[in-house]
Amino acid sequence: KKKKFLNTIYNNKKMPKSNANPMKTIKIDKLCLNICVGESGDRLTKAASVLKALSGQDPVYSEARLTIRSFGIRRNEKISCHVTVRGEKAKEILERGLKVKDYELKEGCFSPQGNFGFGIKEHIDLGLKYDPSIGIFGLDFYVVLSRPGYRVPRRKRASAKVGFSHKVKKDDAMKWYQDEFQGIIL
Repeated sequence: KKKKFLNTIYNNKKMPKSNANPMKTIKIDKLCLNICVGESGDRLTKAASVLKALSGQDPVYSEARLTIRSFGIRRNEKISCHVTVRGEKAKEILERGLKVKDYELKEGCFSPQGNFGFGIKEHIDLGLKYDPSIGIFGLDFYVVLSRPGYRVPRRKRASAKVGFSHKVKKDDAMKWYQDEFQGIIL
């Protein structure tokens, strides 16, 4: 009875019967966009307006950890701003960033934990209009990849470790990048 019931469910939904493990699929967990200005004040607020225009979210300001007199930076002074984007919006912004780089990334851009990042020199290459009052800023992209089940160590009840074979590794991230975006790794 149970087998017949399950067969009717699968036949009605026309689900593909593949041998691929759905728990091994890799997806973008989040995309972090960062602009480090190196000083507080007017340039930092202009950089924040660029991030707001790009992502549609309010950016968060980051502070200097220590004082560096040669750079003119004091401890706890706001020197950069960043925003974290998730979901479809993250994929869309990442696509625009990779288009600027011609879908070419170096192997050194990929971390051993299976994340990757790159930078672009001018934000206007992403399709934003140039505003002389704001100027031109470069920004960093950092992409965190995950698999289903990555919530397990973070949840409150019944938390456990993610096994080594389930973690995203550098080779997995590089293969995912080539498959997803038809990217070139130099």
